[in-house]
Amino acid sequence: MSAKQVKQQSSSSTRWCRASASATILSMASSIQFIRGVNEPTVPDVRLTRARDGSSGTASFVFKSPSVFEASSELGDITGLYLVDDEGTLTTVDVQAKFLNGKPDRIEAKYVMRSGFEWDRFMRFMERYAEENELGFTKKQ
Repeated sequence: MSAKQVKQQSSSSTRWCRASASATILSMASSIQFIRGVNEPTVPDVRLTRARDGSSGTASFVFKSPSVFEASSELGDITGLYLVDDEGTLTTVDVQAKFLNGKPDRIEAKYVMRSGFEWDRFMRFMERYAEENELGFTKKQ
């Protein structure tokens, strides 16, 4: 974690949120996609929960007004959430569009990690993505 990220003490729930200072860009590129090959520029709010024994965890993403709502008709349908970096792609199909007054408002997605290995891999992705998108890390108190 960089000095630009904020860290507070907690037990089992954590959250990534925008940091106020600019971040240093790492050489490893990372992106989030709803349509394969089309990067989503909207930075999500990400909340993490993890079992106390580290055996499993869940990442919940909320994208407020994502650009994919305008682009999806031209570029294809939303087929899942793809977390792409130099190590590969993490994928989930647990993706839901939420509507407000009949108009698309946000997208919510969940990525489930079923082992310590999957948790570590996700955290490597998030560290890269957070650094590139000025996100800070805080633990819930």
